[in-house]
Amino acid sequence: MPSLNILGIGVISWLIFLPVVGMILILALPKSFTKYYKYITVVFTFLLCLVALFALMNYDTSKAGVNSIDSYQFVEKVPWINLNVANFRVYIEYFVAADGLSFPMIILTALIGLIGAIASFSVDKNEKGYYSLYLLLVTGMMGVFCALDLFLFFVFWEVMLLPMYFLIGIWGGPRREYAAIKFFLYTLFGSVFILITIIALYFSSRDPVTGIYTFNMVTMMNPANLPNWPLALNYTDLRLLAFVALFIGFAIKVPVFPFHTWLPDAHVEAPTAISVILAGVLLKMGTYGMFRMSYALFPDAAKYFALWIAVLAMINIIYGALCAMAQTDFKKLIAYSSISHMGYVMLGMASMTEIGFNGAIFQMFNHGTITAVLFLAVGVIYDRTHTRGLDDFGGLANKMPKYFGVVMVGFFASIGLPGLSAFISEAFVFIGAFTNNTGPYEVTMRVITIISTLGIILNAAYILWTIQRVFLGTLPEKWSSLKDLNVREAFSLVPLIIIIIVLGIYPAPFIKLMTASVNQLLGIIAKF
Repeated sequence: MPSLNILGIGVISWLIFLPVVGMILILALPKSFTKYYKYITVVFTFLLCLVALFALMNYDTSKAGVNSIDSYQFVEKVPWINLNVANFRVYIEYFVAADGLSFPMIILTALIGLIGAIASFSVDKNEKGYYSLYLLLVTGMMGVFCALDLFLFFVFWEVMLLPMYFLIGIWGGPRREYAAIKFFLYTLFGSVFILITIIALYFSSRDPVTGIYTFNMVTMMNPANLPNWPLALNYTDLRLLAFVALFIGFAIKVPVFPFHTWLPDAHVEAPTAISVILAGVLLKMGTYGMFRMSYALFPDAAKYFALWIAVLAMINIIYGALCAMAQTDFKKLIAYSSISHMGYVMLGMASMTEIGFNGAIFQMFNHGTITAVLFLAVGVIYDRTHTRGLDDFGGLANKMPKYFGVVMVGFFASIGLPGLSAFISEAFVFIGAFTNNTGPYEVTMRVITIISTLGIILNAAYILWTIQRVFLGTLPEKWSSLKDLNVREAFSLVPLIIIIIVLGIYPAPFIKLMTASVNQLLGIIAKF
């Protein structure tokens, strides 16, 4: 089990808990240091990026992970809770590590965490509370991507929920309470399904050495360690039921139609930085959970439901794009476009092919960087005009040429223009879905894939129409004093633009990060 330490502490622990150190520092400082809170947050998220970069430099792309603990990297595994209660033993581990499924998301979380911290400088109300909750949110997200103990996974999943609720409910827009409660209730509803499945898995899986019940995901991936299920139902039926329960819990987070309605409200009311975090990272927790738990623990059910997952993906792609086309609010348009683009991820997952899985994970990363650019762009214009109405603008291209150039890269990347990152991931998704071999459903999957490609046309339609309304034509007189990007705004946007262009031109090193783990996961699925 290879590990990697910094000052005697495992690199994964640094990735998870470094933001908590910043949060404690902010909480300990008196109000007289209020003006320094934002700089402390930037420093600690920047250090988080450095740790992630250090891990990247030491990452071995040949190791797969998934169902072999010896193939995971940066492993930290120690007992956390070990109790004997009424002759019943409860054993929970602090078990964290990285592999090709999680490492791209770890990099994304560190990057978007820093970008969001820089974008938060416009917050001027109760800054101690805001930045403390922000850093706790980053810890929750990072923990979800690193945890390999189901109990620990669920703890981090819930840790993420509370900061997001307050960040929207206190620092959001006019309908912030409604949006925050809706987000909380939807996510909590999904968490119940995840928790029930976790408990069922715990009481039906035993460590092969000690014979005690375990939350260890890697142990659970071996069917021999799942001898019994707690209910008097058929073994196969229970696995299908467990897969559906997990799918509902994770689908709400993606969000998958018809669980999507919380997302536009949350995006519209959330502060700019929180919208960046929400679209950039939180949505990926849903699809990551499907890969890590649903597919790895229930590969037989994943194959069984592949066609239905593809149908839901197609609905997401088409429905999300059509809804985006009908919007007049800049933020709502990007929110619905996120629903559409996460449909591409779902389609790649349904493909059951190497190129489709790679495309899905790559699309998760690319969507995170692209939507971050677009939400930051909305924040730039909203800070100056206090409106997000697409019909309120026109002619901004000449007035704000730097802003126009940055937004164009984000928009064209969202369309999937060749030379930009999303083109590669979307092409992989469609190729993988079209070339799948799912027996009697092969033709149906190809039809679904062909229909889903209409999303590209619809995507181009609403993006180009948005460009026309906002940037072309005559500039209204009331916006004649608008200023172009400042240094802070450029500093948050330019790194993302560089990543989008570089990965669009040369994606091979990034794809290599996940290939071994993808092949391992497909090998597990192929056995069923």
